Amino acid sequence: MKLIDELPHCSAVRVPKIQTINGVMGVLKLLAGLYLFVITERECVRSYLGNPIFKVSSIKILPCDHSLKSSPAEQKRVETEYSSLLNAAESTPGLFFSYDANLTLSMQRLHDLGDESKTIPLWRQADPRYLWNNYMMEVLIDNKLDPYLLPVVQGSFHHFQAAIGKDIVDVTVIARRCTRRTGTRMWRRGADPDGYVANFVETEQIMQLNGYATSFVQVCGSMPFLWEQIVNLKYKPKFEIVKPEEAPRVAERHFLDLRKRYGVVLAVDLVNKDGGEGHLCEMYGNAM
Repeated sequence: MKLIDELPHCSAVRVPKIQTINGVMGVLKLLAGLYLFVITERECVRSYLGNPIFKVSSIKILPCDHSLKSSPAEQKRVETEYSSLLNAAESTPGLFFSYDANLTLSMQRLHDLGDESKTIPLWRQADPRYLWNNYMMEVLIDNKLDPYLLPVVQGSFHHFQAAIGKDIVDVTVIARRCTRRTGTRMWRRGADPDGYVANFVETEQIMQLNGYATSFVQVCGSMPFLWEQIVNLKYKPKFEIVKPEEAPRVAERHFLDLRKRYGVVLAVDLVNKDGGEGHLCEMYGNAM
């Protein structure tokens, strides 16, 4: 990435377009060049631990060079196809960030960091599992552009007040979507061989009253073994269990990771006990 010391001189006829950038999300490299992801619009949705939290309202993707013009025709075609897929990122929902608060860590984990959290840059202390732009930040990290690194999470952020007797309690609910094994419903199911499950989300409920705070964390995700759901025209496509003999090992890896990160874990099975989901429930019970 090349930086310039000053803007090039422009004549009075050609006035450069100036746009405010609220943050740099990162860089992606395709066949012919780099593309810079920037936040062009934001919305302040409340504060967290005394720091303002922003929701990403608009993203813009900027090409960093023009080498595509001199590329072969086939490379131009492929590059155009890939870059059109990047445009889908501009409408990615539920992206949040803060310039000063670490949204990737629960209050409990921030407490464990102690004063260290005040001296380490946000991107260094961020949990890569919930860092939506983790991969896109690599180019900036390699070029030592630390001041431009802005951690972004995908999920939801809600804050409200509730009355308990005569007291008013501040309640904050944060949902963090894991970046591992993501995908849309039905297309991404089960776990991978390492125990990482599809659509894994960490939800934290924070309650604050009279200078005290409590944090309750729960996680949810797909059944932790190898299974899939082939999409067809049926309302509920059938489930297929893949390599059932691997289920105990995959489930063990999944729960070992949970216990390492969260301590004691209480597992709750929310699937139906009958029909296709009944087979998943039975396999889950046997794997445990």
